[in-house]
Amino acid sequence: MNQKQDYKQFAKQLPNNIFAGFVVSLVAMPLGLGLALASGAPPIAGIIAAVVGGIVVSIFGGSHVSITGPGNGLVVVVLAAITTLGEGDMYNGYLYTLAAIICSGGLILILAFLNLGKLSNFFPSSAIQGLLAAIGIIILSKQFHIMLGDMEAKGSTIELLLSIPQAFIDGFVNPYTFPAAIAGCASLYIMVFYAQIRNKYFQLVPAPMWIVIISVGLAYIFEHKIGVEHPIPKDFFVQIPDNVFSTFPTPNFSKVFTSDFILAVIPITLIASIESLLSIKAVDKLDPLRRRSNVNKDLKALGIATMISGFLGGLNVVTVIARSSVNVNNNGSNRSSNFFQSVFLIAFILLFKKQLQHIPFPALAAILVYTGYKLASPSIVKKISEIGSEQLIIFFITFLSTIFAGIVVGIAIGIITTFIVHIYLTRGLKLFIENFSNNNVEVKNEEQNVFITIKYFCSFINFYRLKNKLDAIKTNKTVTVNFLQCKFIDHTVMEAMLDYEQVFNKNGGVFELIGLDLHNAESHHPSALRRVLEYAHIVPDEHRTTSRQQLLSKHFSDLNWTFTFKNSYNFYFLKDFKYLETRQIEYVHNIAKNDILSIKFFDIKYSEGAFIAEEGLHSSMVYINCNKQIPAFTLNKINLYERLHYLGNFKEIKLKSFKDFAQRFSLRGNNLRKVRRFFNDEVILFFESNNYYHVESDGNGGLLIMDKERINSVGEIKTMVDFAIRLEATINASNL
Repeated sequence: MNQKQDYKQFAKQLPNNIFAGFVVSLVAMPLGLGLALASGAPPIAGIIAAVVGGIVVSIFGGSHVSITGPGNGLVVVVLAAITTLGEGDMYNGYLYTLAAIICSGGLILILAFLNLGKLSNFFPSSAIQGLLAAIGIIILSKQFHIMLGDMEAKGSTIELLLSIPQAFIDGFVNPYTFPAAIAGCASLYIMVFYAQIRNKYFQLVPAPMWIVIISVGLAYIFEHKIGVEHPIPKDFFVQIPDNVFSTFPTPNFSKVFTSDFILAVIPITLIASIESLLSIKAVDKLDPLRRRSNVNKDLKALGIATMISGFLGGLNVVTVIARSSVNVNNNGSNRSSNFFQSVFLIAFILLFKKQLQHIPFPALAAILVYTGYKLASPSIVKKISEIGSEQLIIFFITFLSTIFAGIVVGIAIGIITTFIVHIYLTRGLKLFIENFSNNNVEVKNEEQNVFITIKYFCSFINFYRLKNKLDAIKTNKTVTVNFLQCKFIDHTVMEAMLDYEQVFNKNGGVFELIGLDLHNAESHHPSALRRVLEYAHIVPDEHRTTSRQQLLSKHFSDLNWTFTFKNSYNFYFLKDFKYLETRQIEYVHNIAKNDILSIKFFDIKYSEGAFIAEEGLHSSMVYINCNKQIPAFTLNKINLYERLHYLGNFKEIKLKSFKDFAQRFSLRGNNLRKVRRFFNDEVILFFESNNYYHVESDGNGGLLIMDKERINSVGEIKTMVDFAIRLEATINASNL
């Protein structure tokens, strides 16, 4: 698409993006005020972060439909920084924290230039879920008290949670806090039941904005219609300075070399990076145009935006999933919607500053109580338990560590716990220590396909290697990832594989996992941790099938073939094939049969060599019982390897009447007359008109068809089986 077409497309989409930006701003405005309040910063700090983020990231960012602004996860660490650095003086703590925010933005920028966005891959999925759930509970515990009118509530997370019942009583019994508590609970009611009202006009306005509209509307009624003072005391209302866009606070860098300052910058940077990377990944799945974000470019923009926001008095700028979802749902299609979000936010502050100061803090706290609950919802625990009990252990240890010891310690313990669980499940440390530095990813480009082989183990520790390879492949291609030689695959990797499958499928590509048949899954969940069977203490039951086996079962069912995935040691029918003559067969599995056509498909495990030279191999093959006498032969695409491989077994046969066939195929056999008779015009035409396969006759009426010395993907199997069906029909129709 040239520049002129780009401009026309941009202009065509502009009305949709302006509207999407407007709707996003309706969500961003109350959330920005609430997140700043919860962080211990002036409410306007959240709006500044959203405005700066929208402008800077829309110009320099690498994503397409993501929205930026203050994030939920940062509430806890920013509040801790303000409290610690201010030593009781919240405003001075805010000025010190602005300096920490600027430094964290610079650190994110440096990490992005060093291409260290891949560091996010070292955070195991269940540990991240535990971290986010803990952050949700910490937010909820504090904001619940503010929602009930207690602006001075203090204590640990557990103390705040345990005192919620008493806070209810105090909030509604005390005449001073009663109106504020009513406003907070009513706002929470709106957040909870908003989705139940299925009216398209009502839902044009997001739930947080309804809280703002109702709050401002009630204030207007009290002041202008009833003529009485607002029942909620003035110190419960948002304050926005008159010179908000002309005079900015000055960050205080005087503590920059102290341990408290450094311990503030590290968690702020850590959480900002994690929240942004997770959100970018999630938003890419929502993009209707199926584009992939440039993560490092986006991190650079977020780093720059955070530094500017800090200098202007704002919070960190991160990519946020909830507001990005609103953007996509309202047909936002490019970064301009993020820009227009900022424009509308500026307009709201300039035009409706007086009205916005009628929003009570308890109403904003209710929005955050609901947000905290969503981060730590019981449904999340249920989903994790379905993945596997070991994931639940990782989740709860990370969760509790974060609650009691802080975010940095919590995620560190979560990572260590995950590694220990992996060692326990594989019965030893040796697998990870010996192979950590080994490159476990091999990539081969095979015609139209990209074939990736994974060796040793694949977990959050070394997933970045596989991710780098996959990210470099265009998503409209066919990719097959083979885990057959991989002894251990953790939940983080399996979850990522499902994400890649969705992205490739959306873009017209194919993403397929093979080689999982010989692994034991910890549960029925598709992203459950996998271990090779030699490490497993149980053999998988018949219901624990892989997606490949499920797809094969469906395909063969459509063909009216029988299919079983169980191992079979009945491979006597393969005894006379030259290819397997010097190889040791262990078993066949994933067997499909058509008794009418006498065709059988199967995966096979075998080995060549012996002792220390032994090498395990796997392949997918089709066997045809032709029920007629066929001479022994081998047929391959002509190449030097095939000439040398069969030099001592069969003689090369040249069919002089078919020069093109003779130049393209290597045909070998011992009974020259019978082989030449078998390869008549119909058979020759069939082979010339179809895919290349290794085709071999055992001399007793059996034919063996295989593609490569590896397990084939479902698509490749469908093509090979179709080839076998038509070959069988051609042979039976020929006058042989």
